[in-house]
Amino acid sequence: MAKEAFDSIMAGLSDAVAYAKGDKSRGTARVVEVPTVDVAATRKKLGLTQEGFASVFRVSVGTVRNWEQKRRRPEGPAKVLLAMIERDPEAVLRTLHGL
Repeated sequence: MAKEAFDSIMAGLSDAVAYAKGDKSRGTARVVEVPTVDVAATRKKLGLTQEGFASVFRVSVGTVRNWEQKRRRPEGPAKVLLAMIERDPEAVLRTLHGL
């Protein structure tokens, strides 16, 4: 069993390395586009101040201000969190309250 698992992992790694080097026949890239969120509009729709939004969703007030004033753009997990807040804020709140 261990030898089979090792062989499978090595085959996957070999495919990944080949793909990274340009051999697109050995893998498929999946790209997921996360929409850009208008943080100020989302916050206002929820009836929250910058401080309230930051507190409720556990980000710093400075970060919220930077996003709203376009000094910074949310990336990675923050961008996903904001998209989720925009789409279904109650689900995010239920999740956060369960932590």
